[in-house]
Amino acid sequence: MIDRWKRSWRLVSSVLVLVLVGLGTGLAGCSVLDTNLGRAVSEAIGLDPYALDEGGRRELGRFDAVYRNYGLADTGSGPFEHFTDAFKRVRVDYVRPVGDAQLIDAAIKGVRDRESEPGSLAPGDLVESALDAMLVSLDPHSLYLNPDELHQTMVSTSGEFGGLGIEITDENGIVKVVSPIEGTPAYRAGIKSGDVITHLDGGAIKGMTLMQSVMLMRGRPGTDIRLTVERAGHPPFDVTITRAIIKIVAVRWRTEGDIGYLRVATFSKATGGGVAKAMRDIRHSLGRRMKGLVIDLRNNPGGLLDESVALADAFVERGTLVSVRGRDTAANHEYEATAGDLAEGLPMVVLINGGSASASEIVAVALQDLGRATVMGGRSFGKGTVQTIMPLPKKGGLRMTTALYYSPSGRAIQAQGVIPDIAIDTGEEPKRRREADLPGALVGLSAAPNATRARLDAADCPPAGDNDDRQLGCALVLLRADSVSGFLASLGKSL
Repeated sequence: MIDRWKRSWRLVSSVLVLVLVGLGTGLAGCSVLDTNLGRAVSEAIGLDPYALDEGGRRELGRFDAVYRNYGLADTGSGPFEHFTDAFKRVRVDYVRPVGDAQLIDAAIKGVRDRESEPGSLAPGDLVESALDAMLVSLDPHSLYLNPDELHQTMVSTSGEFGGLGIEITDENGIVKVVSPIEGTPAYRAGIKSGDVITHLDGGAIKGMTLMQSVMLMRGRPGTDIRLTVERAGHPPFDVTITRAIIKIVAVRWRTEGDIGYLRVATFSKATGGGVAKAMRDIRHSLGRRMKGLVIDLRNNPGGLLDESVALADAFVERGTLVSVRGRDTAANHEYEATAGDLAEGLPMVVLINGGSASASEIVAVALQDLGRATVMGGRSFGKGTVQTIMPLPKKGGLRMTTALYYSPSGRAIQAQGVIPDIAIDTGEEPKRRREADLPGALVGLSAAPNATRARLDAADCPPAGDNDDRQLGCALVLLRADSVSGFLASLGKSL
């Protein structure tokens, strides 16, 4: 009966699912779930899928004892009920089963780590510490969001907000840059993938939650913030960045002789339309001379699932583009291609590297698996999990991992990444940390990843574009060659 209820709930709630971009808070791939609808359905049919069994009630009782011991005299039951709501949702909706004792142990540790005297904590602060610790214990991308953080998360999905323009992740309390977003203040200031941010305006941020760090970095446009950065091979240094309204230019295009070049910097609400317009402009510029297309997803940290599906679909006639699979098999979903190919069958190369994550990995592996494009560059980041934003009934919400992405052939992106068909070593890739390096990263179980067909050093490739981009140079050579073997032969290499 419970399984039937959950299937019904998923069908009803699916109309409210909105996939989001997490610009500035981490690696994206999120959806929003309105828990109020679930509560209404529950009341209507007389069932509660989140009801605690005896073991769950016993473990909640353990937390209650700590709550009463450390908390100030509580004038109401609100904070404890708030914790209970979150606990119930984690134990049912997290992508994989987690023991009740494990969840409560993490919550209690979060309270005790404050090193406060018994009877000294405001109930709301106590519960926030407990939920922070409980969610962080699950994996690197699950978070508790207090009301301000939930609001900031929603603001960051619009594609325009005040800040620096970097994607960051957390490694045991250390803030690390996944990628600066092209064209933003952080990008222009020279922030690089892999940089560790240790201080903001002189204050240490180690041990803060990811959202706390994000909120410090955001501020009124035009104001400055000083970042202390650690970079491999360099002594720590300071960078002053002026905050700005971050307007993400999702898609740029140009032509490289007879080849179209499409740069997709992020997957926001403007990406799908931007790609369609860019392809019209490329076609108008090149006409029948067009020999191929490069889609550049390097250092693209991800974004909207729907937009990544739209980009892959724009160049694929048929087939499954990506599968989303979670703990509740009734909620699994496959995204299918619709007829139409904006490149009209011309050969394509997709460029990726260790800064390509989440939605960009979905596009790369879909075009690779379906034989539509050759993937070139470095192995991608490997962030193949879906986070669902679940507003809680009283306040705040959860950003929780609820599913994993799988390629058309059934390969998991999570912790594996996308393996390029032609690997090009720039010297930077071995230094990058990826999803699999993050403490607590989930393991994606699937078919074995594909094998790289050829490996080149960047020095083997001719420079191209204004920045003497050698990976792009090799992409252009490949598209003008008759085959991979012909491409390698032109560089004096062989399979």
